[in-house]
Amino acid sequence: MNYLAHALRYLDRPWFAAGTAVPDWLSVADRQVRVRSRILEPIVESLGSHEEREIAYGILQHLSDDQWFHATPGFALATNRLTAAFRALDPDPDFPASFLGHVVMELLLDVALMERHPGALDRYYEGLREVDGHLVQGVVNRAARTPTERLSRLIPLFIEERFLVDYPDPERLLRRLNQVMRRVKLPDLPQTALPVLREGAVIVEEHFHALLPDDLFTWPTTALRTLQ
Repeated sequence: MNYLAHALRYLDRPWFAAGTAVPDWLSVADRQVRVRSRILEPIVESLGSHEEREIAYGILQHLSDDQWFHATPGFALATNRLTAAFRALDPDPDFPASFLGHVVMELLLDVALMERHPGALDRYYEGLREVDGHLVQGVVNRAARTPTERLSRLIPLFIEERFLVDYPDPERLLRRLNQVMRRVKLPDLPQTALPVLREGAVIVEEHFHALLPDDLFTWPTTALRTLQ
């Protein structure tokens, strides 16, 4: 799952929604820092404020969601189809087709959710503006073996950049995807990748309900009322 998929059900709880972004924020801000459930769970109730506990529960929700999401048949089917499409683009065995199949599927799943829930992305960013990045970083440092000083600087940049807004447009998505490629020290994708991104959107739509099955992607009652 990407940012919106993790947070969508909790837009009425901004601190919780921020917590759902923490593992992905850390992969950008400080890749060596990891938060583990086994360390975080025992200390949640000892955290000093409601906001800190909400952040912690959001992190735990992200980790729980990833476990079931990566085990769904839809995940395997959609990523395999996208991987094959990228492999057809470049048969070089060193070309990161599997990596792209996974990443692009998750980005396009956010697009599918944006289309189903107009206005949700704006609410997501508006909610994050209420969140104190230093408080988020403090929770992480209580639960991570290696502390970070970079996370609090990333969060306002993430909010201002609003890069999720670019995902529905294939050309802008390609530009954002190439930023990811550079961050992990891989070559940029060429313009010939655009048809694969368009095909990927169709693939994700075809597998949408298998990717987010109702019995696993469950909605709190308050969230359902808010989105109606």
